[in-house]
Amino acid sequence: MTVSVDMGLDERGGSATLDLEELLATRLLVQGNSGSGKSHLLRRLLERSAGHVQQVVIDPEGDFVTLSDRYGHVAIEAADHSERDVARFAARIREHRASVVLSLEGLEAEGQMKCAAAFLNGLFDAPRDHWYPALVVVDEAQLFAPAGGGEVAEDVRRASLSAMTNLMCRGRKRGLAGVIATQRLAKLAKNVAAEASNFLMGRTFLDIDMARAADLLGMERRQAEQIRDLQRGHFLALGPAISRRPVSIRIGAVETSARSGSPKLTPLPEAPTADIRDLLLAPAEPTWTPPAPEAPRAVPSESLIEALARSVPSPEPETQVDPEEAAQRVADVLRAIVEDGDSALRSPSVLYQDFLVRCRMVGLARPPLDLSAFTRRLSAARAGIHGDPDAEWSQALEAARVLPDDMLGPFLLVARAAREGLPCPSDEELAATYGTSSLGRVRRLIQYIESKELFVTRVDLAGKRSITIPRLGWTTQASEAA
Repeated sequence: MTVSVDMGLDERGGSATLDLEELLATRLLVQGNSGSGKSHLLRRLLERSAGHVQQVVIDPEGDFVTLSDRYGHVAIEAADHSERDVARFAARIREHRASVVLSLEGLEAEGQMKCAAAFLNGLFDAPRDHWYPALVVVDEAQLFAPAGGGEVAEDVRRASLSAMTNLMCRGRKRGLAGVIATQRLAKLAKNVAAEASNFLMGRTFLDIDMARAADLLGMERRQAEQIRDLQRGHFLALGPAISRRPVSIRIGAVETSARSGSPKLTPLPEAPTADIRDLLLAPAEPTWTPPAPEAPRAVPSESLIEALARSVPSPEPETQVDPEEAAQRVADVLRAIVEDGDSALRSPSVLYQDFLVRCRMVGLARPPLDLSAFTRRLSAARAGIHGDPDAEWSQALEAARVLPDDMLGPFLLVARAAREGLPCPSDEELAATYGTSSLGRVRRLIQYIESKELFVTRVDLAGKRSITIPRLGWTTQASEAA
């Protein structure tokens, strides 16, 4: 059954509708200068489609959180959570099909971009079983997909732009329909804007933005002047979900309102000028100043050094631990870290601090591993190798020298299965050793290791996968890939 969303009235006074199912397949771009009615348009779309489709809103100003009172959206204040929390929320949102508003209010521009990237990646990396259709509305999209460099760090800009590109270019197969709104088309990355097939263009004044809007609407440049004359709340619409030719739409009324409305004129105060002058130029109220502390008596440096020396407790003699016992304790600590379910998605640098604390708890005041050695041992432990991998797996480690330390775990897991003649590990097992929940990343990981000529992957006609490590001459048994 086709679901039509009533957006308002067309140029003939008839109902202007938007085909929701077509929109999910073709995406939407909204453009207009500040005050043209973009947020009002998005609110109308969200209100009229609520209950028909899951909705996810990335809201830089926190204006859409009012949807929660009327339509039950869950409002998430990003400033109260970490990036890791936000990514975890995104996975749960897809699993439970909850409509949410992620408010980025209170964050600086760089923080907003980091948070949006983590959130969009979390939506994008959800398991296939959770690929339900959802509208993903991004207001002020030029902040997250800028056309050029800005004041934020380059790695932050690239991460945010990559997440937005994934949403618009590859999101459809995952059920994610991007609806992006921007004040300036010229400031929005072209590869992001070009993926939309539906357009709603509001009032804009700059020639470069009018030219791009006219190109997207299939209008001649001389016709672009009418975009400058559009009234507030009026948009030129085109696309398979709206109309096959450009049509003017006046957006209808909404039931909720933003927390911050447009500025309204209010009467100025009528107090006499003299009273206002006295208020503004009144002397500052006296503040209490604490008395200055007495100058300390000078202490000879020799006496001070002796006093400090006496105040420092003498160190307790360090308990000597047998090297074999120390190695066993380190292996036990690594085993405990790997068995902790929360450690799977934590970075090695964070887990290293946990490792240092656990070592002290078992009597190892000076852990024998630095961060690099710990990362390698952690990767081996995640692959089920809890002893010293340098002793038992020197041949495999030598072959894997070209891989980053965080890829050592998946490589050793496959090597262990191949060495012992076990079935090829599944994508889920490889994901656990790689510290991710994304099966797509696991497949890209396997392709990368293959490019280094360490893996040769074969899939038989039954769809079962086996992996050979040519440099070692080891091959796993065939098993299902996932």
